[in-house]
Amino acid sequence: MASIANRRSLMVLYSDKVSPLGHAVRIVLAEKDVNVEINYIDDDKRPEILNELNPYNTILTLIDRDLVLYDPQIIMEYLDERFPHPPLMPVDPVSRASNRQLRYRVMNDLYSMISDIDSDNEIAAANAKKVLRDNLTAIAPVFLQTSYFMSEDYTLVDCCIAPLMWRLTQYGIKLPMSGKPLQEYSNRLFERQAFSTSLSSEEKEYHEH
Repeated sequence: MASIANRRSLMVLYSDKVSPLGHAVRIVLAEKDVNVEINYIDDDKRPEILNELNPYNTILTLIDRDLVLYDPQIIMEYLDERFPHPPLMPVDPVSRASNRQLRYRVMNDLYSMISDIDSDNEIAAANAKKVLRDNLTAIAPVFLQTSYFMSEDYTLVDCCIAPLMWRLTQYGIKLPMSGKPLQEYSNRLFERQAFSTSLSSEEKEYHEH
């Protein structure tokens, strides 16, 4: 496995074109302006190298010389440590732990709904959309206090939330008026150059009408 990775001098990311988790990783890469080769993979045309490198049969995989990573949170933290500027994690241990906890909650409370939303089970999809909309609406007041998620600094938490907010229209979710602070926060994320750079051609189409 290492010999395959060692033949590559450039960092390589395998990602599908529409997964919000893959998108979050690509946002971090764009924020750091990393020289990376991004290979967009269709699930039914998975290259053999992924089967050799990734034991979990998932597409999202980062290769940096002899290092192979396939968990999105580990990938994002590795990129932040590997490329320190601009920093996307706080410096002190307490704030770093808080940042990880917030990302855990984003994964647990928000991202966990996506598989049901994308499923063919209409009842499960409708329930998941309602839960996602309600959870997002519940956190909207947070953005009246700070420019970013629980912080005045842009961090990995924001990198995780941006792909979800970009997909709300695609998911058929419309926030109520009480969600306006969250929508305004999202628009600030979408205006970042790195966010624009991170988009696949399919993701760009989500907001083209």
